[in-house]
Amino acid sequence: MDSSRFLNLLLLLCFAAATAEVASARRPGFLFSRTTGRCTAQFWSSRSEAWPRMAPESATVAKIFGSRAHERYGSEMTLMEAAAGAGDEEEEVFGRVVKEATAALLNSYTRRRVFPYSAWEVKTLFIKALVSKEAAVLQSQRFAFANESCN
Repeated sequence: MDSSRFLNLLLLLCFAAATAEVASARRPGFLFSRTTGRCTAQFWSSRSEAWPRMAPESATVAKIFGSRAHERYGSEMTLMEAAAGAGDEEEEVFGRVVKEATAALLNSYTRRRVFPYSAWEVKTLFIKALVSKEAAVLQSQRFAFANESCN
């Protein structure tokens, strides 16, 4: 009877050790591990992955998003600057919407199967968001949700 209990205890310990090993393999430890999603503006601005040819990091926001974007952001802001959150500090809502829209556009090109918006939809929704601060806030929240959820 004692050998049976010992065998059960040994089996339980092996199972617990294997479970702990699998759990630790899935996630790094909490301390000193900062992971960002693979679809966020922060990820794209870190240059961790190659940008699509349709929207290179050196392209300007005006060239990619059109004349309405040119009116708001000028002709100099690049997609990399937009993803990094550069510019437009005086009107933070429009800075945030261009940041999230840039990430959404890159995701629409590179993650077609899992990202909910097409490139055309991202561009259209972004232009519509430039109408007012309220529209910009709402659309930037929607893009941010899609960007953070697409992993």
